[in-house]
Amino acid sequence: MTKFISFDGDEYPAFQAEGNAAQFVMPFAEQLLKGKGYDVGCGKKEWALPWAIPIDPNIDPSQDGMNLPLEPQVDFIFSSHCLEHLPNYVAALEHWSNVIKLDGKMLLYLPDYSQKYWRPWNNKKHIHVLSPQVIIDCLSHCGWTKVLYGGVDLNNSFTIFATR
Repeated sequence: MTKFISFDGDEYPAFQAEGNAAQFVMPFAEQLLKGKGYDVGCGKKEWALPWAIPIDPNIDPSQDGMNLPLEPQVDFIFSSHCLEHLPNYVAALEHWSNVIKLDGKMLLYLPDYSQKYWRPWNNKKHIHVLSPQVIIDCLSHCGWTKVLYGGVDLNNSFTIFATR
């Protein structure tokens, strides 16, 4: 039986309040991300991409999205529902772009505005409201030349995949 939660007059699948949003984009990550990479903001080791190095202060307090090792550079960065928590998402994307090899990949999975609870004025853990166009423009600013937008899914989230 599918469980639902109510917020501000709307119904959402209960799994949206349980964490591990990455599970919904994982099949795409398996196809798109190869080699060595980071899963930034995974929350828990068991929620991280199995072949990625988990980066999250909940796992190691000395690691976060703004302090990734610069050497050696990695093939990819995966991040699910993380950027909206960072004080400066632009600086984070610039930093991540410098950590990835020139032929690298980035896969971002982010909450969509359509889920009212995830808006910063309703969920104080979220600092930003990010849209696909804002992320696409920022990645272009960071030197990414091929950026794909995957649309909004049933998890009220959107996917951005970038290559150079």
